[in-house]
Amino acid sequence: MQIVEVTGYAVRSAVITVRRRGTPLEFVIFPMLHVASPAFYSQVRLRLRECDLVVVEGIRGKSARVSALTLAYRFAPRRRRNGLQEQREELLLPGDATVIRPDVTAAEAIEDLRTLPRATYLLLLVAAPVMGLVFALRGPRAFLDEDLAVEDLPSTPRAEMLADDPVGRALTVRRDRRLLDALGEIHAARGAEPIRVAVVYGAGHVPAIVSGLWNRLGYRPYEAEWLTVLVPE
Repeated sequence: MQIVEVTGYAVRSAVITVRRRGTPLEFVIFPMLHVASPAFYSQVRLRLRECDLVVVEGIRGKSARVSALTLAYRFAPRRRRNGLQEQREELLLPGDATVIRPDVTAAEAIEDLRTLPRATYLLLLVAAPVMGLVFALRGPRAFLDEDLAVEDLPSTPRAEMLADDPVGRALTVRRDRRLLDALGEIHAARGAEPIRVAVVYGAGHVPAIVSGLWNRLGYRPYEAEWLTVLVPE
């Protein structure tokens, strides 16, 4: 199943609804890109208004090293001509939303990254701002790269290689586990209620979310809606 689709004309993200037979609760998964067109975030916000609970990504606490890593996507929206916007909660979340933030702390995120070889860890800190400058200069077309496409079941040699990437594991494994534990608690407490629970996380986390909800709790994809992330001029 395609989660993020990249073509020569646009980037699209599939909002996925998963359900469990005999359980009225449903999870609605929003695969996010941290840089996108304002229209994309507006469309997500409209749909979040229809949800009873919103589970959001966001490393808690401050860290200079975490800030350095996020420079890769914070630079791109700074050129107004790009027509891009950085994902920010105040623009994305409805004011009356009930929000849960199960993500790791900044200290935990850095602890996971320090399990990488020292040279790899230092390269990440140096490469992030360079990548941000490239995105800013190239504009939206920098995102029209097939490597940004995300599937829930890696089937190509390239996808399998990315799944085995130690950097990717360091950035996601603990965070995905923490998220799935929180979703399991929501299911245990409110599974008998006819509510919609939004899961607003980066697209790279979504394969683990979909497979985790299926394997742990029996929730399976029921329907998907495509939202356009950006269309370069």
